[in-house]
Amino acid sequence: MKTYLLDADIARYVFEHSTPPDPLLERLVKESAEATGEDAVKQISPDQGGFLTMITQIMVPQVAVEVGTFTGYSSVCIARGLSGGRLHCFDVSEEWTSMARRYWQEAGVADRVTLTLGPALETLAAFDETIDLAFLDADKENYPGYYELLISRMRPGGLLVADNTLRRGHVADPARDEATTVHIRRFNDLVIRDPRVTVYMLPVADGMTMIRKR
Repeated sequence: MKTYLLDADIARYVFEHSTPPDPLLERLVKESAEATGEDAVKQISPDQGGFLTMITQIMVPQVAVEVGTFTGYSSVCIARGLSGGRLHCFDVSEEWTSMARRYWQEAGVADRVTLTLGPALETLAAFDETIDLAFLDADKENYPGYYELLISRMRPGGLLVADNTLRRGHVADPARDEATTVHIRRFNDLVIRDPRVTVYMLPVADGMTMIRKR
């Protein structure tokens, strides 16, 4: 678990009292760490995975979108929560998403996932379906651009979940001025000022923001 924002004992208690990841997801975590090294931090944590599955089950989306697929943990969790809908994944890496493809097959969800490779600012611009649910976990400097493309295509009542929005708590410290923190701080300010949405930030893992289109 990513325990940046919670005391370790509380985080452990939360994990022990939530539905745990199954062996397939545990293997995906291990293989991702072995294959990507330090980049494995880009993968969501198990508690976030369970949250995404439940949110998907609650929303019952027909069209779900993920921006930033990496090796597939979050997409497996979202796809498992679908009931007749489809997940559209957008990423730039053939190498990392090749692992995701294998795990989609093994998880039995490959038939409900579509992967589009290329810069998401371009590929999302060509996406013409109405979005019910979106998960954003890609390069932070382009969060505002992804956000606009997603929200403008989202139905009223649709939900966008954005990851890493607390940056280990750094966004609340004016002295922290590293690039990623600055990008996320600007994104957070943009979202809360947008009259089209209502917003709630969750102190889960590295921060997850739920953004509901009015």
